Amino acid sequence: MRQVPMEPLIVTLLTISLHGAAAVTHSLKYFYTASTGVPNFPEFVSVGLVDEVVISHYDSNTRRAEPKQDWMSKVTEDEPQYWERHTGVFMGIQQVYKSNIGHLKQRFNQTGDVHIYQVMYGCEWDDETDEVNGYEQYGYDGEDFISFDLKTETWVAPKQQAVITKHKWDNDKSEIAQNKHYYTQHCPEYLKKYVNYGSSVLLRTELPSVSLLQKTPSSPVSCHATGFYPDRATLFWRKDGEELHEDVDLGEILPNHDGTFQMSADLKLSSAEDRTRYDCVFQLSGVKDDLVTRLDKVRSNRGETEIRSDGDGKHTFSSLSPL
Repeated sequence: MRQVPMEPLIVTLLTISLHGAAAVTHSLKYFYTASTGVPNFPEFVSVGLVDEVVISHYDSNTRRAEPKQDWMSKVTEDEPQYWERHTGVFMGIQQVYKSNIGHLKQRFNQTGDVHIYQVMYGCEWDDETDEVNGYEQYGYDGEDFISFDLKTETWVAPKQQAVITKHKWDNDKSEIAQNKHYYTQHCPEYLKKYVNYGSSVLLRTELPSVSLLQKTPSSPVSCHATGFYPDRATLFWRKDGEELHEDVDLGEILPNHDGTFQMSADLKLSSAEDRTRYDCVFQLSGVKDDLVTRLDKVRSNRGETEIRSDGDGKHTFSSLSPL
């Protein structure tokens, strides 16, 4: 990681992240948030995640880096001073980022007290192909400020106020070389280590329960899958075995409080449609068989109907009455 406390903006954090688009892709990412004038919120917060699971935390109130998963305590077996070392690093970054906000206020000609400076960095690793990738992105007051392009080994400045930083960092060839090493070597090495520590949690698969919900006979039918893990999943509607793209509204994958995920896909169809021709398909990366839920004739009572799937294609129908 790079720290340049005397320079106008910045510290360059080498970073790495892995985003999982397939079952064999893992990610390590860190979020840093520095702020001024935000009531009841620490001036600096660091959160680390592996495969979207929070593994570490530090903030300027506790002034201590600590594990957020039991299995992350294993890191001290190889590095006894791991958490103490990270605490020292975060304390240093905390001071630099506070200074950076001051520089940014000058660049943007700002006088207000409430400002937020954020960094997201990390790496991705495909455990089948061994391909790695990394990224580092900076934001200020909710907008992109500058980011590192690992492929071109250059900085991208979407804001005019970031151009001076781009030129400075592009000309620092030794720092760019260090960044490249961090994203392609150092970060993936730690990611592999963390995945190994938490394999019983991170490499598990959990199938969801699937429900078909419809408020009125003319409302869209919502296929809702919840309780699945990991978040590398697909949900879609079919008609006569063919995937539908029109008249389908696909929602985002959202986290549940227990660490699993949920998502939904809404299907618009007329009441005259033959519903036996439709089904909802859930696919979980790493699981061979699809979870198929057929849409049969819906019975409604007081305008609200729920069709629940027990996971093997059979259904029970229960009418819901508003309270």
